[in-house]
Amino acid sequence: MNHTTELPDHRSERVRGEAEHTTAPPRPRGRKRRRRPTSTQWAAWGFLAPVTVYLALFYAYPLYRNLDLSLRDYTVRSFVQGDAPFTGLANYRTVFDNPTFAPALLHTALFTAVCLVFQYAIGLALAVFFNQHFRLSATLRALFLVPWLLPLIVSASTWSWMLNTDSGIVNAALHAVGIDSVNWLTSPSWSLTSVIIANIWIGVPFNLVVLYSGLQSIPAGLYEAAALDGAGAWRRFWSVTFPLLRPVSAITLLLGLVYTLKVFDIIWIMTKGGPADSSTTLATWSYQLGFGNLLPAFGPGAAVGNLLVVAALVFGLVYVRVQRKQALS
Repeated sequence: MNHTTELPDHRSERVRGEAEHTTAPPRPRGRKRRRRPTSTQWAAWGFLAPVTVYLALFYAYPLYRNLDLSLRDYTVRSFVQGDAPFTGLANYRTVFDNPTFAPALLHTALFTAVCLVFQYAIGLALAVFFNQHFRLSATLRALFLVPWLLPLIVSASTWSWMLNTDSGIVNAALHAVGIDSVNWLTSPSWSLTSVIIANIWIGVPFNLVVLYSGLQSIPAGLYEAAALDGAGAWRRFWSVTFPLLRPVSAITLLLGLVYTLKVFDIIWIMTKGGPADSSTTLATWSYQLGFGNLLPAFGPGAAVGNLLVVAALVFGLVYVRVQRKQALS
């Protein structure tokens, strides 16, 4: 009896597999397989979630509420009950027609421009000075941070005492050199100057810290090469330091601008916007309209606040556009 063993025909199996593959219906191209989020993506969303919730609750929602306030006729009763009628841009027209608007806008522009120029100039000079790394440089630099670390109410109260007409140390120093007293806080001619001086003193340390950090990133070899070419200290500053510090200077000025536009507490503690609205800015006027009267005008107060938001947004967009052009060039 013959036992024959049949060997598998691999060629026939391969032919059948190719035939089945050719006769199988093609997979539709329109559908794409959905990818399940990986653990890395879930971790990224987990880190983003707290920031997103924070921005939504403390930035997006307050901005929305402030915009809603400026477009409705809110009173104390309607603010509680929530039935304020929609008035469109009537609150903005009320603000523009108010005789306080023009002086407040002018004071805001002067306050912001003068503070920015002096804060940046003094901060840059101090940053270059401390960049020399002399003895006690770190200690003195730390002492210059004290105005920035103090609560604003403490700084403003200290300047109010120093600039007091009768008992202030500034007028006492003026008397010592034979100069008459100045009504720093009670004179319409000096009130805005007083709050500008106080705000410059508070803002200089921030400019010092940021600009000093920018100076640390400039290679020392560039200064050595410029010195070998015969460039003096002033020439090295204008040809090396200032151009390479331009990106840091831009962000410093932008942050200073946004901060200075909304300064309220220093002005309110020192002068309350007076006398005779001589130191009133848009920030203090917004507070006066919304909370400083027996019959608060919530709508116009919110409208003034939105004008400050728009101003900060415009300058921010200008900064982004300039930075984009510089990156492309």
